[in-house]
Amino acid sequence: VQLQASGGGLVQAGGSLRLSCAASGRTPGGYTFGWFRQSQGKEREFVAAIHWSARTTYSDSVKGRFTVSRDNAKNTVYLQMNSLKPEDTAVYYCAANDGGLSTVLRTYHYWGQGTQVTVSS
Repeated sequence: VQLQASGGGLVQAGGSLRLSCAASGRTPGGYTFGWFRQSQGKEREFVAAIHWSARTTYSDSVKGRFTVSRDNAKNTVYLQMNSLKPEDTAVYYCAANDGGLSTVLRTYHYWGQGTQVTVSS
């Protein structure tokens, strides 16, 4: 599975962005897709994930502000980010695994390149 993330940019605090992750290669319909982020000097951390069944899970830091969704017909996963805060600034990565819904980084075997999100105060 190849993943291509896009949609990052610069936004003011309180604003919104929508990230996209286009999947190609092996049929990704049965995969779980996750979003992770890494800010400077910190480890990569889990943000959100969506199972092929459409079940979702979120980190506490983004719950209620971010929404993960998928369009299986377009093989694309989205991360709608609202009420952005400066602490959301990071490089955001999409990832996929062929297992269950997971928040654990090492369970994801396929990774896209990152897209930078910068939130100004």
